[in-house]
Amino acid sequence: MTTTTPTHDDPTWWKAPLAVTLPGLPLLVGEFTFFGGGSHVSDIDVMMAIAAVLLVLCWLPPYRRSFRGWRITAACAALLLILAPWAMALLMGLAMSSG
Repeated sequence: MTTTTPTHDDPTWWKAPLAVTLPGLPLLVGEFTFFGGGSHVSDIDVMMAIAAVLLVLCWLPPYRRSFRGWRITAACAALLLILAPWAMALLMGLAMSSG
């Protein structure tokens, strides 16, 4: 009689990182191009760096089910930090064009 040990691997570990990377990575590259490049470090530069680190952390092993919540949280936080400067620029543009 053979016994199998239960596996703790998550077969769908890649879904949350992929859902964030597809829209987030082009936006993050655009942020580094558009907002970055100054001679001093600003708050937006720090947000972009934290978003990049969180995006990388989403893809790192281990791929266990117990880390699913942390992986989804890191992915959502990365996407929010990526979208924050674009939303701020959009709102500032709308405020300045309203007269």
